[in-house]
Order: sequence, then C-alpha cells, then structure tokens
Amino acid sequence: MWQLHVMLIPGIVLAVIFLYLPMFGLVISFQDFKPWLGFFDSPWVGLDNFRRMLDREDSLQVIRNTFFIAGLKIIFGLFVPFIFSLLLNELRHIFFKRMVQTLVYLPHFMSWVILGGILINMLGTSGPVNQLLGSWFGLDPIPFLVQGDWFRFTVIASDIWKEFGFGTILFLAALTAVNPALYEAAEMDGAGRWQQTMHVTIPAVTPIVVVLGTLSLGSILNAGFDQIFNLYNALVYDKGDIIDTFAYRVALLQTQFGFGTAIGMFKALISFVLIVVAYRMAYKFANYRIF
Repeated sequence: MWQLHVMLIPGIVLAVIFLYLPMFGLVISFQDFKPWLGFFDSPWVGLDNFRRMLDREDSLQVIRNTFFIAGLKIIFGLFVPFIFSLLLNELRHIFFKRMVQTLVYLPHFMSWVILGGILINMLGTSGPVNQLLGSWFGLDPIPFLVQGDWFRFTVIASDIWKEFGFGTILFLAALTAVNPALYEAAEMDGAGRWQQTMHVTIPAVTPIVVVLGTLSLGSILNAGFDQIFNLYNALVYDKGDIIDTFAYRVALLQTQFGFGTAIGMFKALISFVLIVVAYRMAYKFANYRIF
C-alpha cells in the first residue's frame, strides 16, 4: 500500500513546516527577545516571563475571561444543537426539514471577518437592532459591544448562532443510527412521541453528547480569537480579552515578544493536559478511543 503512504507526504510536509518547526520559537519565552539579536544572542531571562504573567492582574483576568467565555460556549454549544436536532428529527416533511437544516448550517461557512463587520453595524448603539428595540419597546440603546457583560453575551450568543447548525448535523447523524425497532416496540407499548423521545431517542444520543462534551474540555482555552479580535475594543478588555488576543496585543503590538510567547506556551501546556484528561474521560464514560 505504498501508494497510499506516498499520498500522505504533502500533508506531513505541511504539518512539519507549519506545526513543528515553529515550536523552536518557544525558546523566546525564556528570553528578553530582540529581533535584531535573534534566538542565539538575545538575553536569557529564565522563568521571568512566566513570573510576570502570574504577577500581573490583567494576565489573571484574561485567564478568567477565557475560561468563562469558552466554558459557556461549550455548554450552550452542546445544549442548543442537541435540542434543535431533537425538534428537527420530529419533522415529517422532508423538503422543509432539509431546507431548515441547510439554512442553520450556512453561517458555519462564513468568516468572522465578515460576520464581525455585520454585527458591529447591526448592534451599534445607533444600529438597526437598537432602533427597533427603541421604537417597538421604548428601550434605551443597549451597549452590546462597548460594555463588558453585554459584550460577553454578544460573543457567546453569536458563536452559538454561527455554529449550532454544524453541531445539529452531528446529532442528526447519531439519531439515524437509532434502531427503528425500538420506536416500534415503544409505540406498541403505548408510548407517545414525548415518551419515545425521553426513553429511546435521548438515551441513544447521550453517548455522543458525552464524547463531544469531554473532548471539548481540551479546547476550553480556545475562546475564539477570530471572533473576539474582530468584535472587541479597549472598552471591553476587562471582560472580553482572552489569552489569544492578549498574547497578540502584548507580543506584536507592544513588542514584548518573550512575554507574549510565554503566555502562548502556558496556554499550550494547559491545553495539552486538558486534552489528555478529556480523552481519558471519553474512554471511561463513553468507551471512545482513537487507538
């Protein structure tokens, strides 16, 4: 089967170039890196960058923001598509069912650069959403993108809206694997649609929910750089800044390359531990394993 192994070569080469070679740059996290001095001549500072990260109050706030935003994204990112897939599974009109599924799936393919611009225009204090709220309900303009708590709500809600269609497909695929004989037996026993859902559908889909939930723990520090970078501003740093955006701002905009790299390395190490723990949990509770 050497032909199939040859086909892997381009992917392996790209992975080595873009994933493994850049890991040599982690040495910057132990240096006061100066671009004109390079890796070899920049002053060595040991663990000073990591100490700075733990001593700075804004660093700890960023870590808390990341866990909060990513945690709620994971929870609602599982709950919403799970409920929606159960509702969609009850539709009997195939054309309407496929049309709805396609419509909710489309936002998944849109870039946050595009959606960010749309949301900024739509949710601005003088945007159409606030104008409608003011004219219909007499409400004052809501600071969706300039007040910390509202910004968190906007980030989480817009991410769920964008991605729940993709999650719905995963759950619908799991629903197709449910043995129809179980529904027939339940119907013969007098179970209605609600009882069939509670005692047949939900138990059948629970394993995939457990697998997706536990594996999501490995990405809990990825709160969505693309989304937040395109939506946030200095007014919401205290509630909306996450590890990735903080590292970008510190390393590239403030040229504190060693400190920014230390933040990224800290995130990578914690994520690695969480991935291992999540994989073990998925194997223990849902008998899921890759090898």
